[in-house]
This record gives sequence, C-alpha cells and structure tokens, in this order.
Amino acid sequence: MTQENTPSAVKRSGWITVLRIFLILLFLIVALIGGAAVGYVVLGKQDISGILQWNTWRHVFDLVFAP
Repeated sequence: MTQENTPSAVKRSGWITVLRIFLILLFLIVALIGGAAVGYVVLGKQDISGILQWNTWRHVFDLVFAP
C-alpha cells in the first residue's frame, strides 16, 4: 500500500474534546440535582426548597458517614 491509500487516524480538534467533557459534566450535575429533587420531594415527601439548605446536606453526610 502506498501512503495515500493507508487509513489515517481520526483527528479531532481540541475544542470538540473540551466541549464533550463539558457536556458530560453538565449532564452529570443535572442528573445529580434531578435525583436529589426526586428523592427528597417524592420519596421524602418534603418541600423542594429543602434541597438548597445546608442543614439538609449536613444531615445526609452525618447519616452516611456515622460511626
């Protein structure tokens, strides 16, 4: 095979890779917030504003990491 006929590796520009990583992180954050909202409101039967309170997250942390 000559050099013209060999398949070349797919080259992606840097901004596409950065955009892909940013979108993945954004979707993960949205999924985390959505899961917290569903769990707190539907399963816990609490008001959605409780998700934004620091005391709620401190209580969850204490429950998970209690000795």
